[in-house]
Amino acid sequence: MAINQLLLTIFFNNFGRLRSGWRSAIFVAAFILTAAILGAAAMSLLYALPMGFGPGTAGFFIVNGLVSLVPALFVGWLCGKYLEGLPFRVLGAWFTKGWLKHLGIGIVLGAATLGIAVLTAVVFGGLSFELNSGAGSLSILSTLGVSFLIFTVAAAFEEAFFRGYILQTFTRAGLAWPAILFTSVLFGVVHIYNPDAGTISTVNTILAGVWFGIAYLKTRDLWFVLGLHLMWNWMQGAFFGIEVSGLTDIVTAPLLREIDSGPVWLTGESYGIEGGIACTFAIIISIAAIHFLAILKPDDELLGLTDSENGKKVQI
Repeated sequence: MAINQLLLTIFFNNFGRLRSGWRSAIFVAAFILTAAILGAAAMSLLYALPMGFGPGTAGFFIVNGLVSLVPALFVGWLCGKYLEGLPFRVLGAWFTKGWLKHLGIGIVLGAATLGIAVLTAVVFGGLSFELNSGAGSLSILSTLGVSFLIFTVAAAFEEAFFRGYILQTFTRAGLAWPAILFTSVLFGVVHIYNPDAGTISTVNTILAGVWFGIAYLKTRDLWFVLGLHLMWNWMQGAFFGIEVSGLTDIVTAPLLREIDSGPVWLTGESYGIEGGIACTFAIIISIAAIHFLAILKPDDELLGLTDSENGKKVQI
């Protein structure tokens, strides 16, 4: 009897539900399976088309992001519904009260944070910029638009996965900060194999995960953190011509051309500004700003549904 009780305690909480660790493990396993199936089907279709959708093309990047984003949201919804009795809107990807305001604030603050990082590197002599006069206006405008789509889909997927069901189910179990640390380290680990990644870039990526996790807790939706993530990446690549986490294929004709004089510990050099302490400084400033911004408040319903497990079924 004692053994059975112990096993029940290991797997189930006081509300008779699977514990958050098991719920997140189910989400990850189901996501991997669903994304693999959808990805294989999508890529087979793309390669069969007469248009060029091979690796490295804009179409490939967008479709690759979508076949990851859709399973992250779909599996997150299924896990929320069948493991916790929660509606889709709890994931924070629906048009709940305040979503547009949160997205707008995220866009502004994301751009400002990237601006602080760039300005820091410029003030200390590590970076300078000039107009990308070698690229035509049409190429620059096309790059701005296409890269915006690519970075939007990519940021939406990463937020739906790292700040979606995994972080949220732990938060409902009263484990928000351990979950932020766990998902942030995981966020850093998946970027280790990016070109020219190093110690500072990995630390900064983990710190960015903390930044995004705090942003989620502040609003309890994914719109604010999407704005932060999108504008950091887009402005870094499309406006300033800086490598984005070591990647250079996405942005072909940025508005400005970066002149990186180093040192690498300040500017990140070939990895981009995320590989230097200018990034570290900017993210710390942004975390403090998010903490004190009174205008950022979660929707009352979302706060109630994401703050704790109350053992009651939510009407769907």
